Amino acid sequence: MNAETTTPHRPEMARREIGTSGIRASLFSLGSWHTYDRMDFGDATAMLREAVDRGVNLFDVGVYTGPGMPPAFTDVIFSAMVRAAGLRRDEWLLSSKLWLEAFGADGFRPQLENALFRVGAEHADLVILGDLRRDDLELGDLVLDLARLTDEGLIRAWGVNNWSAGSIQRLIDIATAEGVPGPQIAQLKYSVSRRSIPDGAPFARLWEQGLTLQASDCLEGGVLAGKMNSDRQIGRDPGDIRQRIIDDVPAFTALAGSLDATPAQLGIAFTLTHPALVTTLFGASSIAQLRANLDAAALVDRVGAAELRRLVEPFWADRDIVDPEGP
Repeated sequence: MNAETTTPHRPEMARREIGTSGIRASLFSLGSWHTYDRMDFGDATAMLREAVDRGVNLFDVGVYTGPGMPPAFTDVIFSAMVRAAGLRRDEWLLSSKLWLEAFGADGFRPQLENALFRVGAEHADLVILGDLRRDDLELGDLVLDLARLTDEGLIRAWGVNNWSAGSIQRLIDIATAEGVPGPQIAQLKYSVSRRSIPDGAPFARLWEQGLTLQASDCLEGGVLAGKMNSDRQIGRDPGDIRQRIIDDVPAFTALAGSLDATPAQLGIAFTLTHPALVTTLFGASSIAQLRANLDAAALVDRVGAAELRRLVEPFWADRDIVDPEGP
């Protein structure tokens, strides 16, 4: 038999534009949150190669350590994986994190240069600003600093992680007034359980202005996939609804089974139904997990976006609990 009869046909992965940046990202993006330092290096490299071969081009790679914190090397390992997998720089897009806690007189440049040094790249295609927890920052300073980094070729576009709709609107207004690029994407928690913010009216007004969505934490740190006893660090719990999510897992798992899908596939597939979505971010620690997650797109095609949203409606745990304006 020749390869054409033995290799299953896989449709080309969709790519969508990040805001109005001209950057086209794959429907799925792969995260690095303390992942690669827990994997066999050969397995991690093979998984990266397969991800790119399957059409994934956006990789979220952060420096997840800082002063007073234990050292972390998952981003450094990623740089070695890229070399070992033989990837050209034009085959992948780098999404890097910038932390507001480290923003000072020299702006973002010192931490960006450190992040690029650690990951072995000369520029970031996208940078995502971390949570807005400081009340002493002038948002205009952030916008103008990011414009300088763009002009210098160190970044191509930028967005924010879990900011409120009002704060993002202020960034957009400042950028418009200054004649510089504004935020192109919002990385938000989005899952069958946590929908109130991305699906709410305040963010709908931002989507209408061209802001786009990167869905993250779509499986509640693995809980929705049935990983109840994992030692993996799970993110914050807005609305204190995590126990409700845990209680919903048996019924959610049963629904996935009725659709001939895994719970992880159903959870990921839901995110793909949001009209402003560009890419869904997930972590994978094996090739098998990567393959299964990527197959979630086929579930949307098979069931239909509207029907899928109807089926998972009972699992919307933060409805009328979390303010749709956001943090």
